Amino acid sequence: MAQRVGELLVLVLVLLLLASGLMFPKTKAMSTRPHKRGKESSGSGSSSSDGDASFCLSWRLAVEANNVVAWPTVPPQCSRYVETYMIDGQYDRDLDLILEEILGYVNQTFLVGDAMDAWVLDVDDTCISNIYYYKGKKYGCDPYDPSAFRTWATKGGCPAIPSVLRLFNILVGKGFKVFLLTGRDEETLGQVTQNNLHNQGFIGYERLILRSAAYKGKSAVKYKSDVRKQLQDQGYRIWGNVGDQWSDLQGNYLGNRTFKLPNPMYFVP
Repeated sequence: MAQRVGELLVLVLVLLLLASGLMFPKTKAMSTRPHKRGKESSGSGSSSSDGDASFCLSWRLAVEANNVVAWPTVPPQCSRYVETYMIDGQYDRDLDLILEEILGYVNQTFLVGDAMDAWVLDVDDTCISNIYYYKGKKYGCDPYDPSAFRTWATKGGCPAIPSVLRLFNILVGKGFKVFLLTGRDEETLGQVTQNNLHNQGFIGYERLILRSAAYKGKSAVKYKSDVRKQLQDQGYRIWGNVGDQWSDLQGNYLGNRTFKLPNPMYFVP
């Protein structure tokens, strides 16, 4: 009799557990709620904007790491992201951090004293900024227009990039020979570029080097490598090389160290 009662009690306990769901709890695999992925889970414009911002952050990181190459334009959905990056302070903070790294290196460099210790600085979006031009080009979403850029450059209105101007003045003050190396055309933009740099405070450099007719149609890597070779052949020791494009920092005769400045607006091969 006692055994029969015990069996009944066990049966009742099992029924209670089944009713409460404790015996077989619902698992993720058993869930009846539909699972949405990617844009399907986006129920609002803000979710879509967050997705774009996340993509654009990853895209910019890949660009700066030179994992995305030969990109013709900024992705259309990244126009606002690039604008925010360039004008809302993060770009300037990134430059300031890089500058501190450069200055730490400069302060460990001892000049020989023969006036042959040199640095090479790029010009466009390294020394002076084209941000106002690219604002009218959706911050790089529009295709590159050589004629329009030439018209812009002939106005000579590019502002100095403050952190790089500071670096420039420190280098000159320490006795380094600073060479400004640009892909701008020597014949059409030589004088206006010189004036623009002077008006923005770049005074005291050793030489401004522009692209001559001999390098018309040649890649920036080939052109700038050859110029650096000429400098080294003349006896200069290139301690540092600074540019916003990877093509400023690739090739041969790069110098002792290279420093890449951020630029998510355009790519120069």
